[in-house]
Amino acid sequence: MNRNLALFAGVGLLFVLTGVLQSWNLALSILNLSLISAIMALGVNIQWGYAGLFNTGIMGFTALGGLAVVLVSARPVAEGWGAGGPGILLGLFIGAASIAAAIFAWNRLPQGRMRMIVTLAICVAGFVLYRSVFDPAVVAVEAFDPATAGNIGGLGLSPTLSWPVGGLLAAAAAWVIGKVALGLRSDYLAIATLGIAEIVLAVMKNEDWLARGVKNIIDLPRPWPVPYEVDLQQTPAFTDWATRWGFEVTTASSIVVKLMYAGLFVLVLLAVIWLSERALNSPWGRMMRAIRDNEVSAAAMGKDVTKRHLQVFILGSAVVGIAGAMYTSMNGQLTPGEYNPLRFTFLVWVMVIVGGSGNNWGAVLGGLLIGWLWLIVESLGPLVMGGLVAGLSEGPLKAHLIDSAQHMRLLTMGVILLLVLRFSPRGLIPEK
Repeated sequence: MNRNLALFAGVGLLFVLTGVLQSWNLALSILNLSLISAIMALGVNIQWGYAGLFNTGIMGFTALGGLAVVLVSARPVAEGWGAGGPGILLGLFIGAASIAAAIFAWNRLPQGRMRMIVTLAICVAGFVLYRSVFDPAVVAVEAFDPATAGNIGGLGLSPTLSWPVGGLLAAAAAWVIGKVALGLRSDYLAIATLGIAEIVLAVMKNEDWLARGVKNIIDLPRPWPVPYEVDLQQTPAFTDWATRWGFEVTTASSIVVKLMYAGLFVLVLLAVIWLSERALNSPWGRMMRAIRDNEVSAAAMGKDVTKRHLQVFILGSAVVGIAGAMYTSMNGQLTPGEYNPLRFTFLVWVMVIVGGSGNNWGAVLGGLLIGWLWLIVESLGPLVMGGLVAGLSEGPLKAHLIDSAQHMRLLTMGVILLLVLRFSPRGLIPEK
């Protein structure tokens, strides 16, 4: 226990040193992103540490959480909705109803050629009807002021409400994916989830009516009670307080906003940890670890392995979706182009492996540590490389090394991962 506290204290010291030696704005920015990463790591730990599910589609669930912020809290586009909103909803309903009818027919009809013909006919007819209703509605929505709108907008509700909605949206997607892919072997499951995540991202990039695609949504409101910096700067009480304590008003407003975000994120992180610990130490958690260790023995004892895998897959994905919604709320914009597997999938896996899979506190430690390293190396890398090549004469080699400084973060992650695997293969805080 003392060792665990020392590890967390050491990571906390890294953030403090960043604030003292560089700037508190930078330290708090890194802290907020690291807290979100820690929540993502907890979601992955639920899937891998509890049940041994190798999910490489974390990026897709993160993006769905961000999409939920747009759908819930973005400003409604009344003109776009009026032009084709009902048609889009009707088209989506027809598509879902066609799939349900095809599944019903396949399950009810006896095996044979007739079942195949009827199911195929339902799918083809449903697809034609769906496209005939959906496509004109999409064209009408995207035709309205495409430079600044071209979408249906959101509901204009509180961004804080979008966080649980992001979890629900990711959980719904996980249910669909799990029903299809959880019967696969672990390596095939990893390939399938990675591909599905890319499909989710492709849909977000190309369906402009949904969230403007690659044109981005940039005016998302902030969650309560986080204010805008400009509002603080125009508040006499705040400016008087900042001046009295010797702070520059602009810097002080930015720090206060980041501290408020950090407070919200810490509350969510603590809630997720508490629930995760309760689940892990319950009979359900012990059953999940028994299934993880030996599926054949668990099945022989009467446990429905596939059903339990689906449960834990949905729970872990919901946690990742909540973190994705928090990330988009903090940024104030949805940018589908920034979602990539390196940052939002494999880096999260590094956090879980370094921290200790199967241990919730280990996942949090890994999220904070690797989150700090990933972001601090971005700013320190050019400085370190500049010092290393200071003695070299000007030329193509020196220019190439300086230009390669941006890759030091990849080298750093690789070195940290190798060191942990060599000296602490079960992670910094291993599973009990």
